[in-house]
Amino acid sequence: MAQLWGGRFTKETDQLVYNFNASISFDQKFFAQDIRGSKAHVTMLNATGILTDEEKDVIIKGLDSIAEDVANGSLAITAEYEDIHSFVEANLIDRIGEAGKKLHTGRSRNDQVALDMRLYCRDELVETKELLKQLLTTIHNLMKEHIHTFMPGFTHLQKAQPVTLAHHFGAYMEMFKRDYSRLTDIYKRMNVCPLGSGALAGTTYPLDRNMTAQLMEFDAPSLNSMDGVSDRDYVLEMLSAFATIMMHLSRFSEEIIIWNSNEYQFIELDDAYSTGSSIMPQKKNPDIAELVRGKTGRVYGALTSLLTTMKGIPLAYNKDMQEDKELTFDAIDTVKGCLALFNGMIATMTVNKDAMKASARNGFTNATDAADYLVNHGVAFRDAHGIVGQLVLYCIEKDIALDDMTLEEYKAISPVFEEDIYEAISMETCVNKRNTIGAPGPDAMEQVIAINDDYLNSLQ
Repeated sequence: MAQLWGGRFTKETDQLVYNFNASISFDQKFFAQDIRGSKAHVTMLNATGILTDEEKDVIIKGLDSIAEDVANGSLAITAEYEDIHSFVEANLIDRIGEAGKKLHTGRSRNDQVALDMRLYCRDELVETKELLKQLLTTIHNLMKEHIHTFMPGFTHLQKAQPVTLAHHFGAYMEMFKRDYSRLTDIYKRMNVCPLGSGALAGTTYPLDRNMTAQLMEFDAPSLNSMDGVSDRDYVLEMLSAFATIMMHLSRFSEEIIIWNSNEYQFIELDDAYSTGSSIMPQKKNPDIAELVRGKTGRVYGALTSLLTTMKGIPLAYNKDMQEDKELTFDAIDTVKGCLALFNGMIATMTVNKDAMKASARNGFTNATDAADYLVNHGVAFRDAHGIVGQLVLYCIEKDIALDDMTLEEYKAISPVFEEDIYEAISMETCVNKRNTIGAPGPDAMEQVIAINDDYLNSLQ
């Protein structure tokens, strides 16, 4: 068992205890970050005169050789090491001898793991932002394509008023824009370097923490060494933002599932993003959307678990904090996978415009506009509301839409109606006259699309 702390102990750790304590099975994920942090630390130790030029060069060369051998498969990260830090340091000492024992000067595993986790989360946050940007671009393109694709808008899952598919997609555009903004804000608070905090009280070595931070592109070193080793707020913030992303993806997935059903037939998913049934040959199942919806719980679970872990931990570092990794790694992989697959699914789906428009027409979504017509002809709104309610009841009994009623039928319920009622309640009129910013009318949507064009072009 390769350990870095055996001097105080007179006998070997029980194997079961060792296995329970070890983290190599999962913290090997930030091997690259551990190497990067070690190289920055050694470079700083040399600049401050703690290591000679020769020692710095041989250590960095040794670290690079370990990284190369792991990359090409000639060196395996195995369970004989307690954690990734032990793996790197033990192999370094094997390769370069005494100089390798100086790698850990002025450093503790507490600030080392805090650094590795921060570096790893920072890297993954950048990749997640890129996936979000790709999804935003896909939604934006769909909005531009469907400004005139009419569909029912819903409240309580009941048809309410006609909108367009561009307008519907635009709601998710705003959600994911907020998600992107949250990740950007989190990155700023995350980008503080804990290395140099030591175990909890810093070190007597003359470390240049500003230099170390700059070498790893942090904005600054942490200002309190106890907080530096025990802070996991940035992980909680990231998991919270990820949970919100998954909530948005889950809502969107639910709608894709409904729209893909035989009852709606608003869309058809591409074969590459669907599966069949082992017994029912007619089935084309929206499995990707269902899995995205289902995997949301995994990310919620990671957030709740870490909040629960952190709530009772006194300052400074405690071993409980090792529990931040596995669930966070799983949440990161889940969110990234769901974003990529969801993006591919909606980018390749086919929209059935006729079915969407027919659904809006047959669901009395233009009833509000019929009431507005009466109001514009001098009828009090409350009276107009009652008259249109009678119209709807009449249409239900006749199994027709408002558009199908004859003028005589209209006049039998209210003499105020004239021939222009048909133009007033057409899908085009109902949507096109709603042009305040944020509404589904084409002029309003063109404004929003132009704003989103500028927004996407501004993303780094």
